[in-house]
Amino acid sequence: MLSFKQINYALSVEKFLHFKKAADACFISPSTLSNAISELETKLGIQIFERTNKKVIVTSIGKEILKKARDVKHGMFEINELAKTFSSEKLQSLSIGIIPTISPYLLPLVLPKIKQDLSFLDLNIEENQSNVLVNKVQEGELDLAILALPYDIGELRSIKFWSEDFYWISYKKNYKTGQSNISATQLSDKNLLLLVDGHCLKDHILEACNIDSNTSYSLKASNLETLIQLVKGKMGTTLIPEMALNQLVKNKKGLYASHLSEKSPHREIAMIFRETYSGQDNINKLKVLFKNCLKNRSKNLMDSK
Repeated sequence: MLSFKQINYALSVEKFLHFKKAADACFISPSTLSNAISELETKLGIQIFERTNKKVIVTSIGKEILKKARDVKHGMFEINELAKTFSSEKLQSLSIGIIPTISPYLLPLVLPKIKQDLSFLDLNIEENQSNVLVNKVQEGELDLAILALPYDIGELRSIKFWSEDFYWISYKKNYKTGQSNISATQLSDKNLLLLVDGHCLKDHILEACNIDSNTSYSLKASNLETLIQLVKGKMGTTLIPEMALNQLVKNKKGLYASHLSEKSPHREIAMIFRETYSGQDNINKLKVLFKNCLKNRSKNLMDSK
């Protein structure tokens, strides 16, 4: 097998057509250079240089070999430059998956901050359900995904950056509870509306409220916005995560939010990724950024009350 060092030595001899000058340029002795070239020619079974005491000549086949050697050297240079670009944080591609019950509420908070503080990241974002995202991360189609836990992620790693509770949303004219908290036992007669099967939020709500998963519901929806519209239409009540309160309920006339007073937290938000993923430093940076953005949002909400 040829070595990159031998290729460099051969190209140096071609440049100077003089073994001593080529050796000096490579910071080695003429004998070391000569031995390396002889070994190279022996491995190839081809004479690259004709050499006498007075001059060095590149053979015709040697010219073809050295032409390929220059291509190899240029390719190695490009690989090194690409690695330098990546390590210096100039522009790094990052593909992220995120579930629909998180993306509309997290992304508006964090994207401006990512653009400001982590501008070297070239983001590609995909919204999908948890099972799809877990599979894509496992197969290498995504670098990481943002999910709500608990959820089965197999052998993938997870880093949690937020936890939150659920809030019961009702229409005041139908449900005049006047309570800031509500227990799971009080939800039995509230005509509860939930997301369709496949959304982990539904499973988390059923678990938090200790509701049988086989319980029938009169209406189901594929997103939280639709559930809120159904509540506004006096079709029933629903539960949503704290993260969605500001967008879905605040300043919406007729809607009332009560905290679900069951064991907390009702769900945890985490990034999942492969153990072998090389960009874990960026994951740690995103963790800090996500956490700070959500903390600031929560503080602002408390200050506005």
